Amino acid sequence: MKVLGVNAVFHDSSAALVVDGVVVAAAEEERFSRRKHGKRPVPFAAWELPELAMAWCLEEAGATVGDLDAVAYAYDPALCRDAAEMGLDDPWDHLRTTYAQRAPGFLAAALPGLDPSVVVHVPHHVAHAASSGLAGPSTTGSVLVLDGRGERASHLSGRYTDGKLDVLATTDLPHSMGLLYESLTEHLGFLRSSDEFKVMAMASYGTPRHLAELREGVHATGDGSFVAPEPDWTRWAPRRSPDAEDWLPEHADLAASVQALTQEVLVDLATWLHGRTGDTLLTMAGGTALNCVANTVIWRETPFESVWVQPAAGDSGTALGAALSVAVDHGDEITPVASPALGRGFSDDALAAWLDRAEVPFTTPEDLSGEVADVLAADGVIAWFSGRSEFGPRALGYRSLLAHPGHAANVERMNDVKGREQFRPIAPMVLTERAADIFSGGPIPSPYMLFVHDVDPAWRERIPAVVHVDGTARIQTVDDTTNPAVADLLRAFEERTGLPVLVNTSLNTAGRPMVDDPRDALELFGSAPVDALVLGPHLVRRAALFGGGR
Repeated sequence: MKVLGVNAVFHDSSAALVVDGVVVAAAEEERFSRRKHGKRPVPFAAWELPELAMAWCLEEAGATVGDLDAVAYAYDPALCRDAAEMGLDDPWDHLRTTYAQRAPGFLAAALPGLDPSVVVHVPHHVAHAASSGLAGPSTTGSVLVLDGRGERASHLSGRYTDGKLDVLATTDLPHSMGLLYESLTEHLGFLRSSDEFKVMAMASYGTPRHLAELREGVHATGDGSFVAPEPDWTRWAPRRSPDAEDWLPEHADLAASVQALTQEVLVDLATWLHGRTGDTLLTMAGGTALNCVANTVIWRETPFESVWVQPAAGDSGTALGAALSVAVDHGDEITPVASPALGRGFSDDALAAWLDRAEVPFTTPEDLSGEVADVLAADGVIAWFSGRSEFGPRALGYRSLLAHPGHAANVERMNDVKGREQFRPIAPMVLTERAADIFSGGPIPSPYMLFVHDVDPAWRERIPAVVHVDGTARIQTVDDTTNPAVADLLRAFEERTGLPVLVNTSLNTAGRPMVDDPRDALELFGSAPVDALVLGPHLVRRAALFGGGR
């Protein structure tokens, strides 16, 4: 069975194609359109479809519209209620319902030849749940979903048994941990529904001194749900202007307090869920599951032995989950997703052709990892473009910027390269077999950069660029099975420096989507202070192209 999954209602527009239970392609629209998140999550944009991502998924599979048995649309308008009835102050929210109802027609227009009757509406949180509960390591286990909102709820707790979902608890709007965190994001001067990770980073600079007051209003209710009325943030910190260059200690303290509150509620929900299921495995999805600090606390403090978080935990993952959900309903057996590298890839010859057309001098070294490790050991910055692109917001060694972790100044340097705020940390990638020597307090392996770990005190001075202000790091473990090219590079770098760790951050600049194709990579290389560009097996040195560099 061939099922095309589509996410379009809010943001992070995406498409995924599942063929006979195997995920063959998944991509976010932003990678093609170069528009961050695909679009803003406003009702007027709900009609926009991920047309480029949908077309690519079909092309990648060698399929046509006529081959599709179903199109799974990750939102069910039949579940919607009036915004005022849900306690939401949005007079235009009804447009989402209208556009979702008309999605079969919109999809047929975007995919000529599609029979609108094959379009299936999948509830938003069911799609989130399936993206983790069906794509994860087992189709039997507990599943926890929290985000801003779906049709009428913001949370789902449930259990998958052999691929079948039993919903055990939900939380109706307006109560939402995701919307609460989004509201704080806006109050702190960042872009709502986009920059929540900046609040998480800022929290490490503060003290949760408002936690007791906040939990009087926001807390779990003991029955698998919670209450989360939006407070008046000005009680604790003034509203910060988006144009402000600095922030106050009050802002960091408020961020720390809400981060701690979020962790408390999530731990309570997960503990309640375990009490109902007794499972060893918890899978998680929804935008809140991108909060790697909270994920780690759940792993540490709940009875679950294993916590698996969907790499594309935000709304983009609902395209994948919707397709998997429909496939299971029609009897397909799901093959676990072994890698997040589900996006576009290019042959070695195609990459060389791009470089030739651009008249960019390059080499194809026999020992690519050795030559790149030499540049990194000399404190050069590498733009790394290898294999298929990642599905989800984290750079996982396919579209990455790499640097030396042993120089503290590289934090400021990499943030300057990317045009980011200086309080934001940069993350390490590390060989799986070496991770436990350096990092503790979180699950290992940790291949998707979705948990934080304590950095061993003996290593903090050796790899200062990847140690956050609180002594933690958001690690990505790498091995020969998940990414052999990066594993080889890490070994080569360790041979030269004694450090089995590299700085890894996403291959993009501020406000732009991650690099996805060779043109994007060449544009970034031409405009950013990067010393070398790796395109598959090919190496471009700045010195050969512009002069200077390493």
